[in-house]
Amino acid sequence: MSKQLNMEYNSTTDLLIIPEYGRNVQNLINHAKTIEDKVERQRFVEQIVKLMKQMNPMSGSLIEANQKFWSHVFRIADYDLEVDAPEGTIKTREAATARPPKLEYSERSSTFRHYGINVKKMIDSALAMEEGEKKEMYIRVIGSYMKLAYKNWNREHYVSDEIIKEDLRTMTKGQIDLDSDTHLDILLNSQPRPQQNTNNRRSNNRGKSNNRGKGGGRRNDNYKRRR
Repeated sequence: MSKQLNMEYNSTTDLLIIPEYGRNVQNLINHAKTIEDKVERQRFVEQIVKLMKQMNPMSGSLIEANQKFWSHVFRIADYDLEVDAPEGTIKTREAATARPPKLEYSERSSTFRHYGINVKKMIDSALAMEEGEKKEMYIRVIGSYMKLAYKNWNREHYVSDEIIKEDLRTMTKGQIDLDSDTHLDILLNSQPRPQQNTNNRRSNNRGKSNNRGKGGGRRNDNYKRRR
């Protein structure tokens, strides 16, 4: 008498939500959804999470790993499972599909980013200063710093004082408007010029003196032989 085999084909079964856990884990989670007692259901799901950890060990933070496994449980359960989970677990479909808020960058920030964040801080400090010679000098330093930063950012492009003044005027919405007679080469003129290495000069001088000494010695020897 032949035994009748119950064959189960993948085409007739539910689609695996997360294949790396296999069909058995998915069946266990689906069974957990049918457990009416809350305490028993909680204990059952915790055992499933332990099994998932053994199947797919993760490196890194234990807290983050726990959050990920529990989030996978809710995902496999189609977010239809009432159990307590660690804080940070994704329990709803809305939370799973939510996108992080898009960072908005102001047009000014993106246009003048080559000047760096320090220029923005310096400008804010200048605007907060009282009117006077000190503020005017500080603004000239800011403009000179901007010119230096511009040259370092794009060495092939010529930058004039007028370009920096216009950028400074735009960045401050007209609150800082430098005169046409204002020069912005304070920091550029203060840059140290490359100097010849004194050690090289000394070694060269020593070499020359040694050569002179050796040549003189040979002339003395020849003079003695002639005599």
